[in-house]
Order: sequence, then structure tokens, then C-alpha cells
Amino acid sequence: MARILGINAYHGDSSACLVVDGKLVAAAEEERFRRIKHWAGFPSEAIKYCLAEAGIGIAEVDHVALNRNPSANLLKKALFAFSKRPSLAAIKDRLSNAGKIKDVKTALAEALGVSADKVRAEIHNVEHHLAHLGSSFFVSPFDEAAVVSVDGFGDFVSTMWGTGKGGRISVRDQVNFPHSLGLFYLAMTQYLGFPHYGDEYKVMGLAPYGKPTEMDKMRQIVKLLPKGRFELDLDYFLHHSEGVSMVWDDGEPKIGTVFSQKLVELLGPARGKDEPLTDYHKNLAASLQEMYEEAFFHLLDEVHRETGSNNLCLAGGCAMNSVANGKVFEKSAFRELYIQSAAGDGGGAIGAAFCVWNQELGQPRGFVMDHAYLGCGFSRDDIKARLDGKQAELAAEGCRVELIEDEAELCRRTAERVAEGKVIGWFQGRMEWGPRALGNRSIVCDPRRADMKDILNLKIKRRESFRPFAPSIMREAVGEWFETDYDVPFMLQVYQIRPEKRSLIPAVTHVNGSGRLQSVTEAQNPRYYRLIKAFQAKTGVPTVLNTSFNENEPVVCTPKEALDCFLRTKMDVLVLGDFFVERKG
Repeated sequence: MARILGINAYHGDSSACLVVDGKLVAAAEEERFRRIKHWAGFPSEAIKYCLAEAGIGIAEVDHVALNRNPSANLLKKALFAFSKRPSLAAIKDRLSNAGKIKDVKTALAEALGVSADKVRAEIHNVEHHLAHLGSSFFVSPFDEAAVVSVDGFGDFVSTMWGTGKGGRISVRDQVNFPHSLGLFYLAMTQYLGFPHYGDEYKVMGLAPYGKPTEMDKMRQIVKLLPKGRFELDLDYFLHHSEGVSMVWDDGEPKIGTVFSQKLVELLGPARGKDEPLTDYHKNLAASLQEMYEEAFFHLLDEVHRETGSNNLCLAGGCAMNSVANGKVFEKSAFRELYIQSAAGDGGGAIGAAFCVWNQELGQPRGFVMDHAYLGCGFSRDDIKARLDGKQAELAAEGCRVELIEDEAELCRRTAERVAEGKVIGWFQGRMEWGPRALGNRSIVCDPRRADMKDILNLKIKRRESFRPFAPSIMREAVGEWFETDYDVPFMLQVYQIRPEKRSLIPAVTHVNGSGRLQSVTEAQNPRYYRLIKAFQAKTGVPTVLNTSFNENEPVVCTPKEALDCFLRTKMDVLVLGDFFVERKG
């Protein structure tokens, strides 16, 4: 039996996974345990969870795979450092980070409270983008595919592509730091007044409110080159030289400003985070998204020409751009697409682990990741103990707690409350792997109510009004309600809702008629599917609004966190496993 611990450490979205004999048995991001979004550092709590889920200790792990290789691209790094002469502080920061990666045995021993001699595993450093490619291809349903990774940067590379066949990935080409579509998107996100790590998705949601009127300016910043390549005009950026701090220590990752004064001269004053969003800002967001798509599909055209494959596996932080992902069939020659649920840096943990299993150890592939339910789960006894501990608080809030052992009745009752316009916390089974709530740590509402977005923001979310909410839909109904009939289990593609259906589900219809859907099958998530089916039986609508179960924090992990969120917000109902908790107003 071979056990491989995969780790993404000292970077945003720190995470861990465990692969046993080629099967992914557990995976989680550290933020869920630390309760700090995108937590960076060493994922000690995620590692503890993965080992506990498999019932083993670190001494029984045979291999540890990290999705970073400090030795990768050394010559390119040296030449860049010589030509650009980055600041001493920047060099010290990179060396410190690389040193931590190299001393993983000590970090594991300290995190787990064991002596270093208990860590007997062989350590493997897998280049950052190769791990991204592996995270998608090696768990995909394809025997062969084109593989593409696009992000900010890692191991001095921002984009990598090649082919996957059987148990091997062959890299064809790459784009090196400092040229990066991810850093272009980050710079514009910061310029538009969204300063936090991971805020790019907000700008993607803002873009449909504008028009791409500023493309001439965007094309001054990003230049398309032959053979699918691109480059940035570095005069508009700082990341390649002085002054950009990158903090990956324990806690929230922080990246300093990456755009230069020249960008301000081109576009005008940068927006402050509390300043109003003008039409110009919305048009810039639309132009940014359009420019990203131009470069992305320019790349995909070349990848398809080189590989000849109709299958595409995408990974990297930019593979979270669900708007572009939803246009792959329309704007490229690819006909099949796979993106696993943690496409960003968190997913590098499983990529590193499977690169070791399939590529380094030469083992055959035998696992397809067709669902994301790989995190913590809790028994009925665990949940009851938490409810008992909160009895006084629940009583003070006028809550009634009922155990409903009949699943059909549980789903019927919940669907009834959804149809009444109530806001439901839905906590079931094992936690999702990746940033999306996919029906196990979700808030569920009625998509038919045009005011539901405002109700959610008032009661719980308090987030920007321009951000859309997503639909979860029964798989067999996708083609009837969307202008696609493709399976989208991980909510990573945006498609147009059919025009005649938009007025029926206004709460999940974005301003441009689109929806970032999740298709749900009974095989993938039986209870969530049955809830949606019960809602359809009552309303004729085979979809519910699904948003993450959280309030300005990471998605809830435990029953305690679900109860705490329920009690401090104005949520109406909490379905905690088989327990139905309802506020009586």
C-alpha cells in the first residue's frame, strides 16, 4: 500500500490531501480550520485532518509531494535577477520561502508534535505548474488531453501547456515570469479598488455591468505574440522590480501593489476601495475581462493546433475565471473540458500527489474526481452534542429543533421553506474541496424571487450588490434552462440562461442573462439532488439558489461553525444533518 501526502505550503490557499493506492481519500484547505480566508503558511491542520480521515500517522506515509520546486528554472531566475536587480528585501523573502520548502520534514514533525525521525517519507518537489497540470489531467476522465495551466506565477512560470496521455504529462512550452495573465488581472483588480488576495472574482462579476470601451488601452498593456504567447508592457507594472511585498507567513496572504504610476497615467486615478463604482470603472472591468479572454483564447488556439486533442484540462488560478471557461466551446476548437473543483493553488496539493503516483512511480491511473466531497464529515452524535451545547442560545432565539429521520420528509420540509422565501443553512456530509459550496456547506434560497439577492445581503452576506448568486440545477434539466447541456459539477463555468427562463429565476440570473451553474446528479450528491427535486415538485422549477455557508469568513467546516453563523445572522432555518432547526418569528 502506497500513501502519498500532497501539500501546498507557504503560499495562498495552503492545503493538503492524501492519496492511498492511487485514490484520493481526503483533501482540505487550511483556511477552513484556521478561519482566515486564503490562509498561507504550513497546512498543519489540513494535514492532521487527512491523516485522521485515513486512520494513520505520519510514520505510515510513504511519500510527501509539494507543489513547489525551488530548483526549477534556476538559470532563468539567475538571468532575471542579474538583469532586473530586484531589491535585497525581495531576494531575502524568496530565499526564506525556498528554504522553508526544502525543510518540510522538520515542519511536518513540528506540526504533528512528533520527532523528525518519525517522518520517514520520501520528499518530492514537483514544479508548481506541472502540479497544476497534474491536478486536472490525472483525475480527469480523459485518457489523453491538452493540458493548460495559467496563473500569477509559481517557480518562475506563469503559463504552461502540453499533453497528457495515460500516466504521463509532456510539457510543450511555457511563459515565464514576469509576463503573466494572472498578474495582469491582479494589477487591474487592485487598480479598481479591490485590494485583498483573491478579489479577482469580484471584478469578473462586475464586468457584465460595463462595456469593453477601453480595449485600445488594454492592448497597450498586454501584447499578443505568435504561437499563442503574450507579454506585458512591464512599464505598467512593479512586480518584476522594486517594491512589491508578498507575505506568505501564517495568516492571510498579502501582495503589495503591482501596478505602476504609468498605469495611472494611462487610465486615470486608481479607485479607492470605498469610493463609488462609476460607469468608467465598470467599462474597465469589462475591458479587462475581454483582454484576458483575447489572450486566453489566443493561447488555446495554439495549444489545440499543437496537440490536436479535442479534450482540454485546465488548471491554475486563472482557471477559476468561470466566464472564460464557459466560452471554451464557443471560442476554441476543444469539445470536452475538465477542471477540478480546487483549480487554484490549493489544488496543487493533489496535483503534486498524483504526479508522484502516476508520473514518478509509474502507476496506472484509476481514479476520476467526479465530486468534491473530500473534507470533514460529522456523525449524528457529533451534531446532537453541538445542538445540546447550544440549547440555551437556541431557546433564546425562539428556535425549535426537530430530528427528521425520514430523508424524503426532511427534503420536502426544507423545499417548502425555500418556496416560502426563507433563507436555509444546509449542512450535510463531507465538506467540499475547493472554494465553492456545492450542496454540503451551502445556503439555499428560492431563485424565483427577484428580491432574494437583497434579502440575502441584508440577512447574512452584506456583500457587493453587483455580485451574482449561483443556481444549482438537476443535471437532466440543464439543457432546458441553459444554452448548453454540459455537465458542470464544480460551478466553474458560466453559461447563458435561456431567454424564456430568465424571468422565472431572476435571483440567479446575472445582468447579462448568465448563470454560474452547478449541475447536480443523484449519484454525486443524493440528498442535495433530492432537495432540489422536492423543490421542483412544489414549484415546477428544478433549480435552487446556492451560495456558500459563511458570513465574511471561510465556508463553515464544523457543526459548531454552522450553528454560530446561524445564530449571529438572520437565517431562518438550519438543516444540520438530520436535524431541522427553525426560528419561530
